[in-house]
Amino acid sequence: MARYTGPVCRLCRAEQKKLMLKGDRCKSDKCPINKKRPAPGKDPKGRAGKRSDYGLQLREKQKLRRIYGMQEKQFSLFFERALRMTGITGEN
Repeated sequence: MARYTGPVCRLCRAEQKKLMLKGDRCKSDKCPINKKRPAPGKDPKGRAGKRSDYGLQLREKQKLRRIYGMQEKQFSLFFERALRMTGITGEN
């Protein structure tokens, strides 16, 4: 099974929120979110702007995937399993 082995602080900066992927480092002053480092990529301020509804949904899905450390296929299987269960899908 594959897993992400790259720089995880970059994922936090991309989401602009602490995902607590490094544990104690995220709680300290060394966290890049506390240092106000910009989002990764070339010219991140040029990409900033109002997001569409689809963009917001995609960011939330990617955030959940990164918090739980899942790949897309595994995440979709979990979602399908929760969809089949009775009750609210988000809580399942």
